[in-house]
Amino acid sequence: MKLTLLDWAAIAGYLLITLLLGLYFRRKSAQSTADYFVSGRSVSWWLAGTSMVATTFAADTPLAVSGLVYTQGIAGNWLWWSFLPSGMMTVFLFARLWRRSGLLTDVQFAEMRYAGKPAAFLRGFRAVYLGLLMNCLILGWVTKAMVSIVSTVLGVPDSTSLAICIFFLMPFTGFYVSLGGLWGVLWTDLFQFILKMGIVIGVAWYGVRAAGGMAAMLAKLEAMRLAAGPHASSITSLLPDFSRGWTSEALWTLPVLTFVVHLCVQWWAFWYPGAEPGGGGYIAQRIFSARDERHGLLSVLWFNVAHYALRPWPWILTALAAVVLYPGLKQPERGYMLVATNHVPHALLGILLAGFMAAFMSTIATQFNWGSSYLIEDFYRRFLRRTESEAHYVMASRMATFLLVVATAFVSWKLVSITEGWKIVLEVGAGTGGVYLLRWYWWRINAWSEISAMTAALVTTLLLNAKPLWQVLLGRPQLFSGSDPVVFAKTTLATTGITTVVWILVTLLTRPEPDGVLLAFYRKVRPHAAGWKRVAALAPEVPPTRDLGANLLSWVLGCAMVYAALFGIGELCFQRWGFGLALLAVSAAAAFLVNAAIQRTAREMSAQSTVETAR
Repeated sequence: MKLTLLDWAAIAGYLLITLLLGLYFRRKSAQSTADYFVSGRSVSWWLAGTSMVATTFAADTPLAVSGLVYTQGIAGNWLWWSFLPSGMMTVFLFARLWRRSGLLTDVQFAEMRYAGKPAAFLRGFRAVYLGLLMNCLILGWVTKAMVSIVSTVLGVPDSTSLAICIFFLMPFTGFYVSLGGLWGVLWTDLFQFILKMGIVIGVAWYGVRAAGGMAAMLAKLEAMRLAAGPHASSITSLLPDFSRGWTSEALWTLPVLTFVVHLCVQWWAFWYPGAEPGGGGYIAQRIFSARDERHGLLSVLWFNVAHYALRPWPWILTALAAVVLYPGLKQPERGYMLVATNHVPHALLGILLAGFMAAFMSTIATQFNWGSSYLIEDFYRRFLRRTESEAHYVMASRMATFLLVVATAFVSWKLVSITEGWKIVLEVGAGTGGVYLLRWYWWRINAWSEISAMTAALVTTLLLNAKPLWQVLLGRPQLFSGSDPVVFAKTTLATTGITTVVWILVTLLTRPEPDGVLLAFYRKVRPHAAGWKRVAALAPEVPPTRDLGANLLSWVLGCAMVYAALFGIGELCFQRWGFGLALLAVSAAAAFLVNAAIQRTAREMSAQSTVETAR
């Protein structure tokens, strides 16, 4: 397709706005690394939360959702819907603790919670492992998706699209991120989120219209199900068909085994960026940047509401339109771009491309800033140059950003597919989540717990995916049989089980952390006293925190609020008005109770602060 002068003007206008925002915040972010990486800890909840939502709305997200719906039906989205319990647990059980810690990066937690050489090793290793290796893998698959988008919209080969991403979009993003720091990232995220949400809503509207309207589209989907035979499931079902057995591989069917792993295991056992058990990564970074504990909690709450309940349906509706308009696609992920390019008016092509550029750049901007914070604060400053000026570290942070640009370009060039990238990230993090949850609530967790969990997950994943080994032993290329979702479920269950057993045994067989380190952590963070009885007895001056029960209740209510809103909006989209309105009423009632719990906690914290001040 040819871009008109108006299209180029829309793209240039978008790029100019992002550059001006980076330039505007240049001076504000250059005063110290605290300003550069956590915005001086003065960010409002709505800005921090919207930035999280924008970050998780990457260029690959609409394409990935389209592929899930196309092959497994709407229920296939439980791959990521299942992370809501982890996100809500971060809201009510961990956000306040992260904010009280006063850290600059979540990797610094290692030397706050643990002691000695194991703690130092853990901090340095995680800084490089997450900040460079895993970060570039994530950035690589996001870039891979953007390559597909650019090649589809412009009609150029993938090699040309990759060159555009590597030699223009990534360096441009790295430039404005290095100028504005987290302040620049937050405000460009806000602008980019508004732009790309407008775009995907427009694409969904044009896609459904091209499929004949909502009623006609749903009728055509039902006719396709009937034509496929008795083994096909309803593509609009929000849950798997439990009558088909645990490993059914029928059309538009999410295997029940996979669903159970997603909902019952994945959310607490898997490390995944943006959905880390206990919070972490750029989620923790946004909490650190919040102006106080309340703003930190509300930022993650708003993120979970927007991420799960408000954002998915434009993608899903477009995917359903793609099933009707383009049946039999060999690459289902491309269905989204076919709808976007063939059915959105060509006069809006420039705005469409600008919207996808926003999706791409908002994600890599956060990953660049977050990754460089690890490399500088947790590796360079901690182990190499400890006594330099703040100006020196800010400059080093900008150089680290450009290092990530170069490394990401290399990874995206070598990466085979988007699916390959996220599958690797999920599998190597399976089973580690239990440690990240319990390290806040059980004093006995030590540095070796985390080290052994990461090592066991990595080694187990490598062994389970060792194709030549299983070909020799079993005569087949992999240990487990079945469709890709079933094999994924079996593999991750095995990895989670082995990893969990390993880190629990290592924890019980190694020494606990020294009392001095545990006392300092307990006094600063004030975790729930039940799992810290031994340590709490050594610090009688610290009022014991006993809020776990109330926080778990808020967690359940928060999950009910978001899931009811998610499914209620879906029911309204499918014109099932009664059930949809009933679900939204349940969501509203849960929201009322959640708000009451937050207000009650705020009053209790205020009263406790008054007592401590009086002392």
